[in-house]
Amino acid sequence: MKRYKRRLYVILSFILCLSVVDPISATTISELRQEVKKNQSQLKNAQQKADEAQEAQEGVEEEMEEIDAELVNLITDINLCEEAINDKEEEIYRTQLDYDAAVAEKDEQYASMKIRIQFMYEKGDSSYLHMFFGAGNMGDMVNKAKYVEELYDYDRKLLTEYEDTVKRVQELWDTLEEDKSELETSKTELQEGQAYMEELLAQKKEEYENYSVMLTKAKQEAATYTARIKQETAQIRKLEEEERKRREEEERKRKEEEERRRKEQEALLADGDADSEEAPKKQETPEPTSSGGGKGQDIANYACKFIGNPYVAGGTSLTNGADCSGFVMSVYKNFGINLPRSSYSQSTVGKGVSYSDARPGDVIYYGGHVGIYIGNGQIVHASTERTGIKITSATYRNIVTVRRIV
Repeated sequence: MKRYKRRLYVILSFILCLSVVDPISATTISELRQEVKKNQSQLKNAQQKADEAQEAQEGVEEEMEEIDAELVNLITDINLCEEAINDKEEEIYRTQLDYDAAVAEKDEQYASMKIRIQFMYEKGDSSYLHMFFGAGNMGDMVNKAKYVEELYDYDRKLLTEYEDTVKRVQELWDTLEEDKSELETSKTELQEGQAYMEELLAQKKEEYENYSVMLTKAKQEAATYTARIKQETAQIRKLEEEERKRREEEERKRKEEEERRRKEQEALLADGDADSEEAPKKQETPEPTSSGGGKGQDIANYACKFIGNPYVAGGTSLTNGADCSGFVMSVYKNFGINLPRSSYSQSTVGKGVSYSDARPGDVIYYGGHVGIYIGNGQIVHASTERTGIKITSATYRNIVTVRRIV
């Protein structure tokens, strides 16, 4: 009877050891992961706002540079226009002198012709007849007639030259005045354009300052959410480490208890009990397997083939070198899936899942860096030029988002 009690005690002890103890802090870890997921979403929104503000600010900055260049051109044109106006005014001044000289010459010629005309009017044609008949001979008469003709031709020539000069000077005067008027009009238009550009530049500067405020605010929000994620991730790591140690301790105690029971059973069997039953078989612990499968697991397995290959900034070659986003893009391309080139763009594809639900093949974005989750808390990624493509703990940096593409 005593031996039966001992055997019953051993069986009950074995059953109690098989009972599962609730994981410590499981609720706390779950809540923290949910909080991390929420903060990751808020961080992504803040980063998107910052990117949009940064892009808008850069656009305004480019517009300001264009306006500045246009202002320089306008001011240069105004200066050239002013110089041209000064040159025209100098030409007009010189033309005025020529014009005045021509007018004086005209007045002088007119006065001479006026005296001659007055003399002829007072004397009438008899003066010419007297001059002719007073000639001593026919030759003298011919000479005097020729002299009168030459005098007349001379007067006509002077008058014609004077009229041509006055006409030419007047035409030049009109042209210079017209040119000057056009230049002054151009100058006015350029000054109006300068005023408009200066006003537009002031508006753009105000927009630039507004985007600066928006960018600063978005960066502050992003910093806040980043700090929260970092703190919560650290708490999760601490709790997971405590859970791991607790499970290791439980496993150690379980094995010790199994060993103790095994020895007790051997001792009981050694008593020679003919009716003894076979000792309970040792419970086999199943081998751990990674979560997920299917195409995602195929992607993870394929990505691991390139471990050790080089990191090359801007590269997309899985053999000759790739950067982080180029590596992810090329791995997925092998499976007929086209991803965008930049890491930030890759953080927007597929659907977001929590890290606790991550499966092999998921893309993990850390803010400026991406990797492919391969299970068991690890990622494969193109890390640095020094280390190349390698496997790293998935929580080695603060996770911004986990994207499921397949």
